[in-house]
Amino acid sequence: MDFTYSEEQEMLREGARRFLADKSPLDRVREIVETTDGYDAELWGAIGEQGWTAMHIPEHYGGAGFSYAETAILLHEMGRVLAPVPFLSSLLAAEAILAGGDDAQKAEWLPKLASGEIIGTVAVAEPAGDWDEASVAVAASRDGDGFSLTGTKSFVTAGHVADLLVVAARLEGEVALFLVGGDAVSATKLVTLDTTRSQATVELAGAAAVRLGAAGWDVVERVYRVAGTALSSEQVGGLERTLEMAVEYAKDRKQFGRAIGSFQAIKHLCADMLVSLESARSASGYAVWALATGSEELAVAAPLAKAYCSEAYFKSAGDNIQIHGGIGFTWEHDAHLYFKRAKSTELLFGSPQRQRRELADRVGI
Repeated sequence: MDFTYSEEQEMLREGARRFLADKSPLDRVREIVETTDGYDAELWGAIGEQGWTAMHIPEHYGGAGFSYAETAILLHEMGRVLAPVPFLSSLLAAEAILAGGDDAQKAEWLPKLASGEIIGTVAVAEPAGDWDEASVAVAASRDGDGFSLTGTKSFVTAGHVADLLVVAARLEGEVALFLVGGDAVSATKLVTLDTTRSQATVELAGAAAVRLGAAGWDVVERVYRVAGTALSSEQVGGLERTLEMAVEYAKDRKQFGRAIGSFQAIKHLCADMLVSLESARSASGYAVWALATGSEELAVAAPLAKAYCSEAYFKSAGDNIQIHGGIGFTWEHDAHLYFKRAKSTELLFGSPQRQRRELADRVGI
């Protein structure tokens, strides 16, 4: 198991970092999060032109045919700059269709997701905020040759701008997945702590739907594993950047005639952040390897990575604020953008506690 980048992957990483530094500086992020849609349409279009949205999709469906290892590199770099684009939501919609759709559905929707022509998302959680199977209450009923859905989904990433939603609903007592057009639902952007990744409440008042193949909860679990792995890559990128911010400030800030980085307390905080970063990098790398190679170890690696990276990122984001002192505690400081993203990703698709319960179930505890 080798987590080092190949020459081609290193070129991808360097190119992505330059691209995002130019297209998505934090000043631009702050402008975008104040808009109605909450995402950077210009950046999203450029990402599509770069082929990032096609990276993980097979070539015969209009994709680039790379593995998830390359997609993880892009997620890492987007996590470093808090790129306000619906990349994760479309990635997961594509994964649901790949895992559960029939040939016709794959042929219809995957090329559009690969090009970035449409924005996709998945809708599983409901207002209670739980992500487990028992909490799915949205009802599906037969309506002629199709179905209609009734109920409410919440915490739907990019739900208010999505062109296509993959919705988990209960059909005859069992959870199934359905494809719903964005124009068939009423979506309201949520006011959340993290403004860099918009979420929405989606009302399904008899929305017309098409069943996604024969997909059931097993496909949702697959999506969760991909989500946990993808988020861990993002979190490592954010953690990496918070450490850089802390070290830069510790070197520049003078107190009592010396850089605060020379004080033992600051040194220890930075050292702990570095240990957390390297441990998170290993946990995330393990999950990415398992996903990219199709290993059965993904069932353990994904929740492990999501649980560890979530807590490591949140703590390091908080420590970064501590190191910045008084200025770090102002909402206007960039450190808070990372702190808010860290908290939101900790909860998205299941908290660390939920991930640990899943791990305990898998090992028979």
